[in-house]
Amino acid sequence: MWKSTVDRATRLFDDLSEEDAAEPVAPGRNRVVYLLGHLTAVHDRMIPLLGLGERVHPEMDASFVSNPDRAIGDLPPLADLKSRWENVNGHLLVLMQQDVSPSWWAQRHTSVSEADFQINPTRNRLSILLNRTNHLSYHLGQIVLAPKRPSGSADRK
Repeated sequence: MWKSTVDRATRLFDDLSEEDAAEPVAPGRNRVVYLLGHLTAVHDRMIPLLGLGERVHPEMDASFVSNPDRAIGDLPPLADLKSRWENVNGHLLVLMQQDVSPSWWAQRHTSVSEADFQINPTRNRLSILLNRTNHLSYHLGQIVLAPKRPSGSADRK
């Protein structure tokens, strides 16, 4: 389910124009370009959370996790964000396809203590994967419903 959801998002992001990416998903809400960066940063954070290594783009947190859309100045160009999306998700998929067993997924993730895990063993790596898949699906739903500018629109920015 993870890979198919990421693949669906990748196809959607690949088809984005600069103009469509600059549009908010609804009036006063996040821009599509911000959501691309946000999802990339969140997926990057999964690498250490799952105990698979170091992050690829920790510098993205300030713009896409710690602050809401429009709180920081200019965002990176769309092409750069698309490249980071591909890089992070490709790397994460390779790491998740390593020699991991079903019992590996049932182990605690790195943000929960051993004591807390003993109390609640559902705070495991699989729960992170399922949560992030749902998070991606939620934002994909927003992006799909975002208004699109008609081709050749005179009011393009």
